[in-house]
Amino acid sequence: MINLFEVNETNKMIEQENLDVRTITIGISLIDCIDANIDILCQNIYKKITTVAADLVKTGENIEKKYGIPIVNKRISVTPIGLIGASACHTCDDFVKIAKTLDQCARQVGVNFIGGYSAIVSKGMTKAEKLLIQSIPQAMKETELVCSSVNVGSTKTGINMDAVKLIGEIIKETASFTKEQDSIGCAKFVVFCNAPDDNPFMAGAFHGVSETDAIINVGVSGPGVVRKAIQSARGKDFGELCETVKKTAFKITRVGQLVAREASAALNIPFGIIDLSLAPTPAIGDSIADCLTEMGLERVGAPGTTAALAILNDQVKKGGVMASSYVGGLSGAFIPVSEDQGMIDAVEAGALTLEKLEAMTCVCSVGLDMIAIPGKTSAKTIAGIIADEMAIGMINQKTTAVRIIPVIGKDVGEKVEFGGLLGYAPIMPVNPFSCDEFIDRGGRIPAPIHSFKN
Repeated sequence: MINLFEVNETNKMIEQENLDVRTITIGISLIDCIDANIDILCQNIYKKITTVAADLVKTGENIEKKYGIPIVNKRISVTPIGLIGASACHTCDDFVKIAKTLDQCARQVGVNFIGGYSAIVSKGMTKAEKLLIQSIPQAMKETELVCSSVNVGSTKTGINMDAVKLIGEIIKETASFTKEQDSIGCAKFVVFCNAPDDNPFMAGAFHGVSETDAIINVGVSGPGVVRKAIQSARGKDFGELCETVKKTAFKITRVGQLVAREASAALNIPFGIIDLSLAPTPAIGDSIADCLTEMGLERVGAPGTTAALAILNDQVKKGGVMASSYVGGLSGAFIPVSEDQGMIDAVEAGALTLEKLEAMTCVCSVGLDMIAIPGKTSAKTIAGIIADEMAIGMINQKTTAVRIIPVIGKDVGEKVEFGGLLGYAPIMPVNPFSCDEFIDRGGRIPAPIHSFKN
């Protein structure tokens, strides 16, 4: 039973330590919208989304007022458009038309983002899915609120290296198409291995085909709260440190559970999952890096960083599972560079490199996230970076992702400003040696032996 005492207990966390509900996300199935006529399909999509999500923003605001809990974003995720548009879309322009419809829907209901301009191609690509992927640069240029993702690998199927190679080219093209805005189109696109169906966080959110017609998922975040708790455990051994983080994650998750149930009841839409992900913001004191340095590191990137992140990630999950029977999504610690002031400082100090970030992704929730690299970086080098991260996810049976931004016209030593929650980032150097022949092999990397569990 969640009661007002638990909410009151979090007042200090909200007022002083940046605790927030990062998002309420409605997942909406568009399967019943499918039609062979592109105009009818777009009409069906618009009607379905604007009907189901009509009261989302108002409901979120009402919950904020009732409990004093900040709800930063209200979002929508939809069934992967690579599937929904298969019958109607025969060109990239057809898919872009759907993207623009999604953008109109988001504006109409007042949400921050809409996700699901996506394709699931971990084993192979249909003609329609390939068209959607090829349309991503134009779609990101012509929309503002649409987020896109592609799942190119899984532990069960291996890694689709044809898709990885294509994605490298698409990221470069997206960067070029949006170069006047510092290649921001790439900030709305993420490539996954083992993408979860119930992820409420952008840019990777989509409504899985295994989900019901509509669902409420809530994402909670509180790195500032966790940092404060770690501070209280200074000088204690690792057992006590872990207990402190776990108990704090429990309290944060209970807040999310309360908001999820309130939203579910108000909208008459079933509750799905709580995603307890320690997602930072550019605000001072709202940093994953600060949590890690509070454990005893001089800077993120120092020896011990991966171990510290493993502790944080695992205890967050354990605390979340204690607090709610339906914890899902990504749930753990995000390490985006541009959105975390502590990470930015570590990069600028020379403590944190791309290779160290990659090592850290072996034990965290997502992967290489919001990393700005020189605009001159080749498509095949980007594909190689993606392949490395997908391999980590495939072998370790975990979700990994890459959201990387080759900023056209900028190089190492410069910065890029995205604004808002996306923050700013220093341009990070990339290993200059070639992986072209490796990427050109094509085909599919087979699934690992431990995937065979039938």
